[in-house]
Amino acid sequence: MRATVKDVARRAGVSPKTVSNVMNGIVPVSEATRLKVEQAILDLDYVPNLSARGLRNGRSGVIALALPDLATPYSAEIAHNIVEVAHEQGWVVQIEETGSDPHREHELMVRARTNLIDGLILNPVVLDESAVQVGVALPPVVLLGEVTQKLADRVFVDSFAAARDMTLALARPGRRRIAILGTTQGRGSAAAIQRTQGYEEALRILGVDRDESLLIPCEKWTPETAAEALAAYLDSHPLPEALFCFTDSMAIGALSVLWKKGLRIPADIGVAGFDDIADGRYAVPSLTTVSFDKRAVATEALRLLTERMADRGHEQRLVPIDYSIVERDSSRG
Repeated sequence: MRATVKDVARRAGVSPKTVSNVMNGIVPVSEATRLKVEQAILDLDYVPNLSARGLRNGRSGVIALALPDLATPYSAEIAHNIVEVAHEQGWVVQIEETGSDPHREHELMVRARTNLIDGLILNPVVLDESAVQVGVALPPVVLLGEVTQKLADRVFVDSFAAARDMTLALARPGRRRIAILGTTQGRGSAAAIQRTQGYEEALRILGVDRDESLLIPCEKWTPETAAEALAAYLDSHPLPEALFCFTDSMAIGALSVLWKKGLRIPADIGVAGFDDIADGRYAVPSLTTVSFDKRAVATEALRLLTERMADRGHEQRLVPIDYSIVERDSSRG
């Protein structure tokens, strides 16, 4: 017979209300209790009685989109495109912010497994801490971004290749002292690691030795933190010939610092970013960047998610999105 909430509660040693709290994700419970309930759900293969909720075809009609930081222009543009494409296909989108916290990712996984949402589009940051792990029962889920794994479908831009090509573009007028802004220490993000490696590959192609002093750390990728990191760096280091920022938002923060110091861009220093957000196109000077089609990201993510809902057993699918180097006034030599 089909397991019930009471069966799950009995196996986990908690009340049925606690089981509901874990599934709904609204009332907080302790980590130990949550893990016991989730294990009981998996052991019993528990699925809520959707008909009792008045849902048809076993679907809620809702998917979730989870991004690390909704405050960034990049996240806003990605969310806008996913919502537009989803609505065209008849889906309602629940938007969540993970704050790069794997526990929030885990909560969303539980909601998807218990059919509170039909599927999940997730942008994890750090592979080792991601909720997508071997041994975890995955709901229909599609990942965005650089975190590589062998479990879930993924839509991504090749950050290694894009960073390599951007560094080579910055070097084209003869620049060789090229700094990068956005390296991370400790729990390094997959994007930071891949973009740093791409930059280093470009140096190898150029025959330029890697200079540790040209790697500028910045743990949080915002205009404010980028401005603070660059200002502190310039207080104790000579000006590089070019600066490759790992996001456009960071590059906009960097442009502010350089302008306040009276530096000419690109005559004194070339600047570039990554993501091609609208703000970068209208910055002064307009921002050189790695550009890609965000609607294509949304379309492919929704396609993969819909196919995964229909067939949980098909092999992992990886969809790279084409990118281009768009050279604007901030780097033209």
